[in-house]
Amino acid sequence: MTINIQYVHMPTSESLSKIIIEKLEKLHQKFNWVIRAEVFLKLENDSLLESQICEIELSAPGPRLFAASKGHNFEKAVASTIKELEHQLKRRKSTFANH
Repeated sequence: MTINIQYVHMPTSESLSKIIIEKLEKLHQKFNWVIRAEVFLKLENDSLLESQICEIELSAPGPRLFAASKGHNFEKAVASTIKELEHQLKRRKSTFANH
């Protein structure tokens, strides 16, 4: 699986990239038909505490899968986003099994 990580309005972080790649590789082991992941990390200037955003788009057979979440830190936002994508992938896998 190809993973592309983009940092929007913020400096890049090797440790955060490593965490994201590790989590996405685990997801790819479960669902090996996922082709590519586009990850967008954004820092929002907001008065709210949840100003760190993670958006992930997965390319797989069928329509693309997308999930996004906000959090107090990027690790929580990434974990939440990947959990949502895993849920979507399980639903997609069940439709493959039915057809």
